[in-house]
Amino acid sequence: MNLKINALALSLLCGAATLATSFDADAQRRQTAQQERQQKTAEIPVCPQPLGAIAVIEPEGTNWWTGQQLASPAALIKVFVQRSRCFTLVDRGRGMAALQAERDLASGGDLRGGSNVGRGQMRAADYVLVPDLISQNANAGGNAVGAVLGGLLGSRNATLGALAGGINLRRKTADVVLTVTDVRSSEQVAMTEGHATKTDLGWGAGGGVFGGSGFGAGGASGYSNTEIGQVLTLAYLQAYTDLVAQLGGLPDNASAANAQQAVTMQKPGRLLRNANGSGGAVRDLDPGMMLYPTGNKEDLMWEVEDELGNKGWVNSTLFGLSR
Repeated sequence: MNLKINALALSLLCGAATLATSFDADAQRRQTAQQERQQKTAEIPVCPQPLGAIAVIEPEGTNWWTGQQLASPAALIKVFVQRSRCFTLVDRGRGMAALQAERDLASGGDLRGGSNVGRGQMRAADYVLVPDLISQNANAGGNAVGAVLGGLLGSRNATLGALAGGINLRRKTADVVLTVTDVRSSEQVAMTEGHATKTDLGWGAGGGVFGGSGFGAGGASGYSNTEIGQVLTLAYLQAYTDLVAQLGGLPDNASAANAQQAVTMQKPGRLLRNANGSGGAVRDLDPGMMLYPTGNKEDLMWEVEDELGNKGWVNSTLFGLSR
């Protein structure tokens, strides 16, 4: 009898130990999930000062995000930009249309006096950022995923696109690309890729995984409460983090670092060899001729080059900025 009681007690103890181990494992998984969530949230890079003004533009072609009940990826990237403070965000989307309407009211004389809304106030974008998928994927499940190889990457990068699959809904994977172009020079200053899968979520795909991230306020709530949205978020986050690292060497003043804007002669003049007029003239300048300032100035005299490569000095009262 005692043997049976001892065997039963041992069995109960083993069961309790197994149950406790199971609870401990579940608690450990929950703790690990929470840590991973905090780590992923903290991965958004933060810059000590902005790298310049940037406009985030929707990618051209098929709106692949609508098939997933998601906002444009531009909305997600704007959240990253705002939270990272790596760029000053300028609106070139719906907000731009609204402010243009307000400016039209001002130009028509319909606003109150002293409203201080008019020309010459708008900040220029130093860079344009475009988020998209790397390539089209046959497993996209009924929605056409816009391929960017033809335009954004170019045919010379076809092999790059062949290595990735855009969005795979069945496997819950995403391959994305971010490109940044210099507004003044049209140079593509950075291109980064991001990849993520469902397993990268770590803590599972619950609707509130990114709760409190601010995605809803940024118009990108679908990226936090859908599984494919979360996968895309991690992919874009990886690409954005690499992007900030690449752009860390950008000049402090993008406007000053770029070539000076061209000017056009508005009155007849002469291209002088020296700013003080000594040495005579290089050539005569007619109205309509375009000149390219070098950046050197002495009072009203600017050093310029003409379209034939001649360099000299011209009085700045004789020309205006080219339009």
